[in-house]
Amino acid sequence: MNKSKLEFLAAMLIFGTIGLFRRSIPFPSSLIAASRGFIGTLFLLIFLKMTHQKLSWTKIKKNLLPLIISGTLMGFNWILLFESYNYTSVAVSTVCYYMAPIFVILAAPVLFQEPLTKKKVICSLAALAGILLVSGIFDTAFTGFQEMKGVVFGLSAAILYASVILINKKLTDIEAFDRTVLQLGTSALVLFPYTFMIENLTSLELNGTVLLLLFITGIVHTGVAYALYFHSIKGLKTETIAVYSYIDPMSAILFSAIFLQENIPFNEIIGMILILGAALLSEFQIKTKTMK
Repeated sequence: MNKSKLEFLAAMLIFGTIGLFRRSIPFPSSLIAASRGFIGTLFLLIFLKMTHQKLSWTKIKKNLLPLIISGTLMGFNWILLFESYNYTSVAVSTVCYYMAPIFVILAAPVLFQEPLTKKKVICSLAALAGILLVSGIFDTAFTGFQEMKGVVFGLSAAILYASVILINKKLTDIEAFDRTVLQLGTSALVLFPYTFMIENLTSLELNGTVLLLLFITGIVHTGVAYALYFHSIKGLKTETIAVYSYIDPMSAILFSAIFLQENIPFNEIIGMILILGAALLSEFQIKTKTMK
């Protein structure tokens, strides 16, 4: 396995652990998301400085409005994903989030006049069946509201990230690293005022462990993971990226079972296979990675 593959694998495994860390941080989702954007942006700017790279402000200005919009959507997408972790298992939240490629498929015929092929229809129907199974509505012990709320939050996060993917398809002549720095920075600038307006932060209990976990989420899960991701994809084929991307949700499911002792019913396992299989198949169509 070459260096690029190892770096990409490391990035996917890091992304796969973010649910575990969110569960251990007793802060509002909006504050965690805002902090993640700020710390991640700062780390990437330091990384650029250390590697003697510069942002292309000319290209950034050319794409400024879509970058601001997509960065804002990315921030609220994180909030919804983190809220999903609060109401359902990390496994279910993660799989719901990976509906994003399916939502892109469904939107592409309208936005880009791309044909809705038989393969895309099959992927969409398989993913829909998977969501119905994952939601638990066919389970005789299903109590309803809490689990469904987590599913809705996860799907809402997927819709927002699908929107980010679609906006990124409209960006012209800009490096992925430049795009990410601006999107992360925008998410922090938008989410901090939003957080202070809607949350009562005076009652937060701060301690060294929680702050350490918050900084790890910002530095490792955002700064380091994104740096590894963008550095590695230059040496990888699109098909390799598509397949390796699914190490993220599969590792998230595995880690949640090991470290959180989450029990995954058989119907949810079947649903997860349907969703991830449909999303993986669709990756070869849209060639886009959904990242947390």
